[in-house]
Amino acid sequence: MRQLTLVFILFFGLQVAKAQSNGFEVLKNLEIMDQVYEHLDLYFVDEPQLGKLSKTSIDAMLKELDPYTVYYHESNIEDYRLMTTGQYGGIGALIRRMGDDTFIAEPYEGNPAEKSGLKAGDKIISIDGKDMHKKSSDEVSTALKGPKGTTIKVEIERLNEGKKTISITRDEIKLPDVPYFGMVDEEIGYVKLNSFTQTAASDVRSAIEKLKKEGMSKLVLDLRDNGGGLLIEAVKIVNFFVPKNTVVVSTKGRVKEENRVYTTLEEPIDTEIPLAVLVDGGSASASEIVAGSLQDLDRAVVLGQTSFGKGLVQRTYDMKYGSKIKLTIAKYYTPSGRCVQRLEYYDKETGEKPKEIAELLTDVESSRMLKLNSMI
Repeated sequence: MRQLTLVFILFFGLQVAKAQSNGFEVLKNLEIMDQVYEHLDLYFVDEPQLGKLSKTSIDAMLKELDPYTVYYHESNIEDYRLMTTGQYGGIGALIRRMGDDTFIAEPYEGNPAEKSGLKAGDKIISIDGKDMHKKSSDEVSTALKGPKGTTIKVEIERLNEGKKTISITRDEIKLPDVPYFGMVDEEIGYVKLNSFTQTAASDVRSAIEKLKKEGMSKLVLDLRDNGGGLLIEAVKIVNFFVPKNTVVVSTKGRVKEENRVYTTLEEPIDTEIPLAVLVDGGSASASEIVAGSLQDLDRAVVLGQTSFGKGLVQRTYDMKYGSKIKLTIAKYYTPSGRCVQRLEYYDKETGEKPKEIAELLTDVESSRMLKLNSMI
């Protein structure tokens, strides 16, 4: 008994020492960072933009982890809203960078960009008097996005018409989760799902119910190029085709509270309808939960190309001054115990990020941000 007590005391002491050591490292590095800022502010030859430096340092730090752990400055909060809800304050259009300039690629029908007279092919010269030549898509996108009801003046150049300035009042823009659904023939229904925002499951349910009224007896669910979104929406969509209380996905993380099992909570729409799920290299995260779970449960045939391989779960936390941080907190596993995560971001022995993985992560993040920043 005495030996058991000594072992317990030793173990507890080691844990306390480890916690104290980690705490010291955190405080030490915070103090060093504070001193760096102080010396920059006092002695740097030019007036430093400390706010910009702060965001740059945070972004660089998080980039060492994975491409999905992201800091959202208060000025980029519209980007966060777009990814989680499909909604953002803007003018409703796609933009595209060509050479040193940015062009309107597609004004969304019925939205401010189209109503104000913007057309595909218009070159953006300036926004509220600020020159946009040689600006990145990120900078142009940020300038065009903003709260509903605010007005901006966009100077454009149109082929054969020259330059003109257009006044545009921003509105709440909602991108559809289900851009299209319909009957392929007299029996087969088709539903295209682009993302997993807060309305994804309700939109898919509505599409399925309408197609069933049109005589659908077989269904194709298209998840190609669907980069994912909210995990709970994926669970709800699987629930349409499997019985209540069925395990859909489980998550496991370093923090025990993140070890969860997600089961279906409602009665299904149809547990017998033949189902095919389409995936490709752009199908990731929540898309892979739906496809993998339906496959494991022998409820669907999965067709297409190898999916992206993102088996990570993120959670967003509110921070001071209107900013947010999205952290990878766990990995997810399909009912059979599969984790679809394709990449290990660090060598388990050296702790370093392999060069080829680092390059791939950069490509993934660049592609994600390019797609995000093209929506304005």
